[in-house]
Amino acid sequence: MSRFWSPLIARLAPYTPGEQPRMANLVKLNTNENPFGPSPKVIEAIRGEIGDNLRLYPDPESEQLRQTIADYYGVTRDQIFVGNGSDEVLAHVFQALFQPGAPVLFPDITYSFYPVYCGLFGIEGKTVPLNDKYQIEPSDYAQPNGGVIFPNPNAPTGVAMELALIEQIVQANPDSVVVVDEAYVDFGTASAIALVDRYPNLLITQTLSKARSLAGLRVGLAVGHRDLIEALERVKNSFNSYPLDKLAQVGAQAAFEDEDWFEHTRQAVISERERLTGGLQKQGFDVLPSKANFVFTRHPAHAGETLALALRERGIIVRHFQKPRISEFLRITVGTPLQNDALLDALGDIV
Repeated sequence: MSRFWSPLIARLAPYTPGEQPRMANLVKLNTNENPFGPSPKVIEAIRGEIGDNLRLYPDPESEQLRQTIADYYGVTRDQIFVGNGSDEVLAHVFQALFQPGAPVLFPDITYSFYPVYCGLFGIEGKTVPLNDKYQIEPSDYAQPNGGVIFPNPNAPTGVAMELALIEQIVQANPDSVVVVDEAYVDFGTASAIALVDRYPNLLITQTLSKARSLAGLRVGLAVGHRDLIEALERVKNSFNSYPLDKLAQVGAQAAFEDEDWFEHTRQAVISERERLTGGLQKQGFDVLPSKANFVFTRHPAHAGETLALALRERGIIVRHFQKPRISEFLRITVGTPLQNDALLDALGDIV
């Protein structure tokens, strides 16, 4: 610890991102990247933007991109916020919308950035246990709080909630903001954007990193009532007025406009997820019902850490969490057919 650090920084337990190893012939299935790549129209749009105009600042309001997203989801532009990845959008949410004096509620097994943001912004967080099937129980969120946040599908479990259950949580918390983090929503469940016009306390966040294959471009968004969006804008313009550069704006716009590519690659991931699930089950693995681009699985006769290390020795990287209730699980990104075959063959040898 440096003597120049502030007391806050000394107390922080930062988020640990998925490992990005540099190994030859690596089968990388640990960070939930899309194996099929972005739309060629995205690449074309980015190339078309490279030129002398890069000396100029980008549109600070990302108006064209926000209008494209609004048209896509059937809402108005003032209901859309965009930022540098959904992690930045979520950071603004914690600053702008969660209230002091009561804890922010989130599942005990969930995206580990939520407690990190609580520490960074001095917010009390309270975990709400998932049930024995690793599902969110809506009734557990009918308690005093300064805000509610959860992913749908959840991460790292991949388990999804139906809209009716999400609506129960929103209805039970009319005086606090409920945030549904939909990073993986396009891989098999319905978006709660359909509910935002009915509930002024509901905010949806999404990313282009997963289903639209743009993890390297860093584009995230939020959809909600214009009052919530204005709060996020106030934080953004007190922090960084230009979160999306010109290349990110035109690339993201092209990704939303190429529905054929999106649908083709989305279905390819879903198909491979089901094939991977079946292959794991044939080898004796328990697999939670995933609606994401990964599976969460354990073997009754083999420790999760042991399996992860054995796979690594074979050049295959998956995610293992040394955390209560899930230390026996592996989170495995759905890869290409060849990558998934390599994983299944390696696990067959190991188990």
